[in-house]
Amino acid sequence: MDAIKQTGAQAVHPGYGFLSENAEFVKMLEANNVEFIGPNEKAMHAMGDKIQSKIIAKEAKVNVIPGFNGVVKDVNHAKQIANEIGYPVMLKASAGGGGKGMRIAWNEKDVEENFRLCTDEAKSSFGDSRLLVERFINNPRHIEIQIIADRKGNVLYLPERECSIQRRNQKVIEEAPSPHIDPATRKAMGEQAVSLARNVDYTSAGTVEFLVDDQRRFYFLEMNTRLQVEHPITEYITGMDLVEEMIRSAANLPLSTTKQEDVKLEGWAIESRVYAEDPENYLPSIGTLQSYVEPKQIAAENDVRCDSGITEGSEISMYYDPMICKLSTYGKSREEARQVMEKALDQYLITGVNHNIPLLRSVISHPSFKKGDLFTGFLAKYYPHGFRGHLLSIESGEAAEFAMISAALKTILATRDYYQYDSRGLSSLATLPATQNGHFTVSIPQIDGENQPFNLNAHVNISLEGSGAGEGGKMINFLGKNTFTGTVAFDNAETPADKKSHKITVDWSIGSSFVRVNANGNDYVVQYQGQLNTSYGLLLQYKGSKYNVSVLSNNQATLLKHMKPVAKVDTTNMVLAPMPGTIVSISVKPGDKVSEGMEIAVIEAMKMQNVLRAPRTGVIKVVNVKVAEAVNGEDVLVELEK
Repeated sequence: MDAIKQTGAQAVHPGYGFLSENAEFVKMLEANNVEFIGPNEKAMHAMGDKIQSKIIAKEAKVNVIPGFNGVVKDVNHAKQIANEIGYPVMLKASAGGGGKGMRIAWNEKDVEENFRLCTDEAKSSFGDSRLLVERFINNPRHIEIQIIADRKGNVLYLPERECSIQRRNQKVIEEAPSPHIDPATRKAMGEQAVSLARNVDYTSAGTVEFLVDDQRRFYFLEMNTRLQVEHPITEYITGMDLVEEMIRSAANLPLSTTKQEDVKLEGWAIESRVYAEDPENYLPSIGTLQSYVEPKQIAAENDVRCDSGITEGSEISMYYDPMICKLSTYGKSREEARQVMEKALDQYLITGVNHNIPLLRSVISHPSFKKGDLFTGFLAKYYPHGFRGHLLSIESGEAAEFAMISAALKTILATRDYYQYDSRGLSSLATLPATQNGHFTVSIPQIDGENQPFNLNAHVNISLEGSGAGEGGKMINFLGKNTFTGTVAFDNAETPADKKSHKITVDWSIGSSFVRVNANGNDYVVQYQGQLNTSYGLLLQYKGSKYNVSVLSNNQATLLKHMKPVAKVDTTNMVLAPMPGTIVSISVKPGDKVSEGMEIAVIEAMKMQNVLRAPRTGVIKVVNVKVAEAVNGEDVLVELEK
């Protein structure tokens, strides 16, 4: 309000944060004769409350999920309702949104634990701890209808968005339209959404969310009385500017399109939410963005859109949502939009914080995603241990190509280092040193299907194509293309890929993070993110996943076998902070006996609460923190007796 007074603003667009659904804020604006670019306070209050909105939806003849239409008094009341409805149930913050204050309960024990966590999250995020309980529909699709309405009585529904790829009930990947919805279902869902909007005299942009089963039966979930995070993909396929339509509505002008039959659906769009978080366990990550480069146009004009508010050097803190950017891509078909997204993710550079690009890249390329076989439990089914990295395939030749690329980059870097060290000066071309004989042992860390780590070891023989003056007769180009041929053999792997001759062209200007590769006729981008602490290590990103690759000469590989491995720190007696945050509660004290998996503490970061559990059965030795204390990632919070 101070900013409004200082600037003399006549209207306010609240974006899509929590302020956008704050009815009290709308009242304050009205009291100061400032226009709110959004729905009126009455509609926001009615539909922003999930308990009230279900009652209104029933009155508007909208399909609803079975549940309790009232405020849950306490945990015992929640258990009673859950037993009457039947498990599983969803505990949900009445005033919530954005996945905050939502948890699934499969039994009474889950209700007891999740009721407390949901209540605390709801209070922290929305200042309202009320919960509702409704039946959880297992493995549904999450599909929503965008509506837009003016103050002249015009209400339109726009083509649906599918938001089924989720973690912690928060959307990760969205697309428009849905591969599951046919025209008849789209019309039925749209008409119910419009009926609901008219029932509360809704104006401006809003979204009616549904759960949809495999028979295309749909059930009202909630209404978001604001612009959605994923609105760009609707703008892509309809050609409408939703923010402009909201401004027109607030200015008492008619929508730019007022007839339902004039709403178009052209092409396909996909949005990936880029989060600062560890994709293995979805825990938020904080820090400074040391490198930050957003992808640009891939195949056609305006086929990539980045909505972000940060730049290189920006700080990602523990106090806000971990989203870095909304990355959207467009194509004439779903497959075209999907392929553009693959390439855009490959060309998105972020260093300094953990991020979920590896997971996004994997999901976009997953066979089930390609087929459009989506459901809200997608990540839980296909990534039960979280995302641990792309598994390179030996059979397809992918692993051999990656090993060749690693050896080629090492050759280019070694040539540069040789000439700098030799004080001969460095131009864009340099003769390949005679010491570079092209024989390497490449080791690539991997995680197998059983969630076990292993090293993929390859013996690579490569030679640089071309000729020129100087020793060896081969010239390395530091600012462009170098072509290599060679063979790759893997330890303990007798496959045709072992014996195949490979040809790769590496287009790389040293100093750039992007390496454009043509390997056996396939074009893609590998990110070079620097050499590791050792002289033989490279940090590369391929298909979104980071690889700490070691590239050794044969002599180095032989000598390394005699090096003692670094001793690992034993953390089995410790409960560590998984990320920076604030301690919300501590459930133990010194001398308490605990069993494996028992709750030890709750930590909050970025408005999400995470339960920390005992790593084993034992006795608490010491508690190093207090409630409300801020902690850093990897801090030792609690220790057990040995």
